[in-house]
Amino acid sequence: MADIDNLPKVVKRRVNALKNLQVKCAQIEAKFYEEVHDLERKYAVLYQPLFDKRFEIINAIYEPTEEECEWKPDEEDDISEELKEKVKIEDEKKDEEKQDPKGIPEFWLTVFKNVDLLSDMVQEHDEPILKHLKDIKVKFSDAGQPMSFVLEFHFEPNEYFTNEVLTKTYRMRSEPDDSDPFSFDGPEIMGCTGCQIDWKKGKNVTLKTIKKKQKHKGRGTVRTVTKTVSNDSFFNFFAPPEVPESGDLDDDAEAILAADFEIGHFLRERIIPRSVLYFTGEAIEDDDDDVSGSESCSKII
Repeated sequence: MADIDNLPKVVKRRVNALKNLQVKCAQIEAKFYEEVHDLERKYAVLYQPLFDKRFEIINAIYEPTEEECEWKPDEEDDISEELKEKVKIEDEKKDEEKQDPKGIPEFWLTVFKNVDLLSDMVQEHDEPILKHLKDIKVKFSDAGQPMSFVLEFHFEPNEYFTNEVLTKTYRMRSEPDDSDPFSFDGPEIMGCTGCQIDWKKGKNVTLKTIKKKQKHKGRGTVRTVTKTVSNDSFFNFFAPPEVPESGDLDDDAEAILAADFEIGHFLRERIIPRSVLYFTGEAIEDDDDDVSGSESCSKII
């Protein structure tokens, strides 16, 4: 690293000129990411018919044609025709033995369980609820509005809550910080907002009841006290810590939000566009080798 203090004054002046150029570069980069966001919004409209068809197949609304179901992976090229026929007969026999399921059962739950980042959030008591998850969508903010995106989790009617859709909104910004313009590295998530879950009586998995015995100091009698406390659950995702106006967070809240932002970004960039490959597990290895995402998302502002 150059010892700036010991440089000749005339060289320091030139270095300052370069730093001013760097600030202008950051401003152009911010504009670039704003236009990327506009492109994402534009192409989301083009993707949507495909995602709608995916939704219909998963939820047994639409049965794909034989042509649509044809899939020949590259590795099949090396398999002999005789072996292919044997496998086909065995598969048909297994299909006859099984009851014909509708759509693709437990599609999104399987996706969640296949991805470490998400499976760590899913508790055993969450799984029966996530079996009712029909779809996950991402909605981008309108043109001219502050940069943001909303994750929508669509559920079929169930015994746990009355909401049809649970939402998580992420607010973003794409501009260099005046106090530290050189730290700019793409759009940053400024904060997020969940939604209220209207739990049916006795079905709130984010809370649990514990019983504690208390001994009276004077009389020595013992009584049992019931207390409701928070419980680990995927559905805590919809109740993130609030970021105060001062921006000051304790370490626990900051860690929770940093993880939350990573999850929101991952759902948006990877899971929603490529869910079938996470269902089959094919995308898992790709993620180990591929650094994904066009936007920085881990910084809390």
